[in-house]
Order: sequence, then structure tokens, then C-alpha cells
Amino acid sequence: MDLEALSQLLVGGETFTTEFKTDPFNDAELVETVVCLANGSGGCLLVGVRDDGTVVGARRRHDAVTDPVRVRALIANRTDPAVVADVEVLTHHDGDVIVIVVPQARSVVCTVDGKFVRRAMDVRGKPQCLPMRPNEVVARAGSIGAQDFAALALPDASPADLSIAELDRLRRLAVQGGDRVLGELSDDDLLRAVGVVSLTGELSVAAVLMFGTEAAIRRLVPTHEVAFQVIQSLEVRVNRIESWPLVRAMEELFALLAPFNPEEEIQVGLFRVGLPRYADVAVRELLANALVHRDYTARGQVLVQLEDDELRVTSPGSFPAGITPANLLVAPPRARNPLLADIFKRAGLVERTGRGVSRVYASQLAAGHPPPDYGRTTDAWVEVRLRGGPVDRLLAAYIHETGRQGQPFSLSDLLVLHEVRHERRISSARAGELLQVGQEEARVVLNRLVERGMLEARGENKGRTYHLAAAVYRRLGEASAYVRMRGFDTLQQEQIVMMFVERHGSINRTQVGELCQLGSEQASRLLRRMRDDGKLILTGERRAAHYLKAE
Repeated sequence: MDLEALSQLLVGGETFTTEFKTDPFNDAELVETVVCLANGSGGCLLVGVRDDGTVVGARRRHDAVTDPVRVRALIANRTDPAVVADVEVLTHHDGDVIVIVVPQARSVVCTVDGKFVRRAMDVRGKPQCLPMRPNEVVARAGSIGAQDFAALALPDASPADLSIAELDRLRRLAVQGGDRVLGELSDDDLLRAVGVVSLTGELSVAAVLMFGTEAAIRRLVPTHEVAFQVIQSLEVRVNRIESWPLVRAMEELFALLAPFNPEEEIQVGLFRVGLPRYADVAVRELLANALVHRDYTARGQVLVQLEDDELRVTSPGSFPAGITPANLLVAPPRARNPLLADIFKRAGLVERTGRGVSRVYASQLAAGHPPPDYGRTTDAWVEVRLRGGPVDRLLAAYIHETGRQGQPFSLSDLLVLHEVRHERRISSARAGELLQVGQEEARVVLNRLVERGMLEARGENKGRTYHLAAAVYRRLGEASAYVRMRGFDTLQQEQIVMMFVERHGSINRTQVGELCQLGSEQASRLLRRMRDDGKLILTGERRAAHYLKAE
């Protein structure tokens, strides 16, 4: 690391992966902080820096100097398993800074004194180090793939705790669409084939979760519950809380949701296509993901909640390590509970490729709905929302008709088409953000759609944007919309905005709405377009967002 990189860290302040410390700061505290970062996402510890990013200098830890080799050895010797950190001392004009780069641990790390510490954010969004409770140690091991909690033995479990009906349920599903061999096995052979019983006959957590009676689940795996709620106008109309085994839970929850998931039909050529409020594929995958990938070491419910025109599925525990809402579509699949995931795959309940999330996105978009929203996910739970408002019937019909003609859309195509359909344009930067890839890869998708005659490119270099082609508007039955879109309305609105910025220095969404007589969402779209075109720059965030004239 050089001084320029150090300055960037100082300006960025303390984050989930950056920690500042000042003396007095002894060896034990240093090792605990390293353990804390290693049990998170890794990161950088800067010794000799105040919480506000001011450099005050670190004391010399080895007589007249600080020896990076000895600090590295200290960390390795006092952590279990040993953490191998990169250590260097940078000479800043305000004093020496000890820079310790900590890798993310591949297993749960503690100090040699047995202290387990984890990284977390407090209620003010500030990073902190907290002691790890026993269940959090097990949960962390599962999150990073170091241990499968579902595969652990339950010494108190016996064959009497299992339900014959659940074993038969798995056989039926396997014959219908999974591993047909499972349908021909005896009870004992089935349990061994799916890996839920050891060679010595001990039943695992997975055995009880998959095939246990409700009484056994409440006794042996009390952290597991499923809940189904329907809320209308702030009143709870339905509230079911159960301890069903997992396959039954998936079937029951799907059946409970069915009456609240009406279907409307569209005419595509000579065919009628049904468009449910929430795509069946999306619902099944989300239910399976919530049940298979939840953290079973933590108390909580897999909650399926319907409120007005929104379906929410929430499960305890964060995403597995390395997966976030920002890379969900491109990150390699990683199961928190691999044994449960394998059983669901062999039963034919989930994708064997591990790309179930992509199917959720694609099925919603193909049905004329917005993509799923994981924005409320935290380090304590995963929440996904499906919006079931009015269907974009014209776009759904276009997608189905084009696919029937032998030109199916990939998920990337669907994401881009949905964005352009509702935002009127897209830039390569926005496409990269949407597809969770770099701009170069996003341009490949955009140019492919241009070659297929579905998009038009306008502008040059960084100012280039992509719009629905005239042929698409004609097939949507909206030829006049193409003419309006190419007309002067947008130019006039942009001129009004630029005149205001020239006179007052900045503008916000509310002011744009008042000036151009637009709703808040339309005003936001106009500002984003002008930002993407390089006419405005954004300063501030959310409600404090203002736009300035670009230089």
C-alpha cells in the first residue's frame, strides 16, 4: 500500500472492512481486532489513526522501530486457525501508520485464548466488534461453507421421530420430476441414499427437518417455523404459524398462496397465455430458497407475507459469505445447508444448476412484472419482495410471441428490455449496474439487442444511450409513443431544468416536478437521464439529493 491508497482509506472513514485504532492499543486488542475482521469480510486495520481519520501516529512496538515481520508473527501465533496478514509501516507526515491487511477467514477464527469476535454494524451504521454467541459460531461456519449444520448428528433423535407420510411425499416427488431411483427404495435405504443418517445409524438435523413429525421438530430443531400472513389495509386477515417438515412446508405454503394469486389472460396470436400476479416459478424457487438456505442455528420464521399488491418472503440469516444483493445474479451458487439443497434437487423441487435466482428474475420479467427486490436484506435476514401490481400486458405478449418465433430472451435481455420500456432509455453504465457486470460486458448485451432490431443507439461515446426501436413500438401497438418519445417534450423539460440550474446552482426532484408538472417518479427519471447524458452531476443521497451542472 502507498500513501495515496492510505489517504483514500482515511477519507472513506471506518467501514465494515476498515478499522482505525490509536494507542494505547496492546497486542491482545490488536489480535482481537484482526479476528473480528477475519470473521467478517476481511479488511484493513490502521493503527495510529483516530476514529475521524486523523493520523496521530502509532507507537513503536519493538524498541526503536515497529517490525512488520514480528507483528505478522504475533497475529499468526495468537489466532486459531492462524491468520496470515500482510503488515507494513507507512511513514505519514503526521506519524507512522501500521497497516494490517486481514484476509477473510475460510473457517471461524478465534484468539488462542478462545475469544470469538465478529464484525457488525450498530444502529447508527457504524462498524463494531461483538462477541460471537455459540449459535453465531456455527452459523458463520455454515455461511462460509466450513460446516453443514444440517448434516450434524442429533443423538436424541430416533426413527420414531420420523413420519412415514413425509418419506412417501419425497418418493412421490422424486418419481414425478426428480431422481426416480429414490421412489423405489425402502425407508432405511431412502434415508441413507439422501445422506441424513450416518453409518452408525445416527439421524442428522436434516433427517428431522425433512421427515420429522411436527412434535419432533419442535423438540429437536425448535428454531424452525414457517408463517403465512395476509395483511389487508393494515389488518391481519390470515396468520398461520406451523412447524411443518420442509417439503410439506413448501407444498402447504404454495397452496395457501394460490387463492391470492389470480391469473389474467392475454392473447398472443392464436394462443391465450396466463399471467399470474406472481409467477409460479418465482414463488416455488423463493419458497425453496428460504427453506433450504435459512440459518437453522438462529430462532426465527420463514415468513411468507402478502400485503396489498406485494409478496414478501423473509428467512433468518444473511446471504452466504461473498454473496450480496449487488452480485446475486453473477456470484457462483453457494448453499448454506448443502445437504438440504441436495435433497431438494433430487426431489425435483429446485434447479440442479443452482441458478434458481435467475429463474425467479426471468419468470417475473417474462410475465410483465418488475424484477424481484432484495433491497431490505440485512446481515440478520434475507428478504425478497415481488410486486404484483398491474401487468405490462403488451410487453409480456411481445416477449412470449418473440420466444414462440424462435428468438427467446436471456435474463440479461429481459432486464434491459424492462428497464428501457419503463425508463425510455438506458446507458451502458446503468446496464452494467442492472446486470451486475462491467460496462464492456453490458455493451455486448446492448449491441446484441441493437443487432436484433430491438434497440436503437443514440449519441456518441459516454453520452450514448439505448432506446426501444420503432419496430418494437409497432409490435407493442404503440407507434405513436415512439413518435412522442422522439419529439420535443423531453428536450423542453431538459431546457427548463438547465435554466433553473444556471440561475440557482442546483435542483432537486421536488423542484423538477413543480417546474415540469411531473410526478416524483417521472421527475426522478428525467434527472437520471440528464445525469447519464453527462448534463448533470449528483451530489448527496436520497432525500438530500441535488443535481448540479456538469463541468
